[in-house]
Amino acid sequence: MRPTITTFLMFEGQAEEAMNLYVSLFKNSSVTGIKRYGATGPGKEGSVMQAKFLLNGREFMCIDSPTKHDFTFTPAISLFVDVDNEGELDLLFMKLSVGGQVLMPLGSYGFSRKFGWVSDKFGVSWQLNLPNE
Repeated sequence: MRPTITTFLMFEGQAEEAMNLYVSLFKNSSVTGIKRYGATGPGKEGSVMQAKFLLNGREFMCIDSPTKHDFTFTPAISLFVDVDNEGELDLLFMKLSVGGQVLMPLGSYGFSRKFGWVSDKFGVSWQLNLPNE
């Protein structure tokens, strides 16, 4: 059996909100499982102990860490999304930018027809690309 590699996102209290946003933005996406912390912890009761979800058929995992960390997400690792059309690119960029930070505004940078890079309100970095035909 080959190793399975799954993107894992660690949040501090926002895992379910982030997961639900991401699932709402991409076709062929859904929450496939969620386990929550109970009254005995160690995380806040009801928060995400572990969740699995699909984004366009690819599996991701997320948690709400019960431990505070001195680190968070960094743009050095990002989710790269090739889209089919400019309207889809513009909509994703707009929705992922709300409350976040634009790292590279939508534009033509020579390597694609249109590209934008954003860090969403949870700190997750997204590169959105309309490939050259």
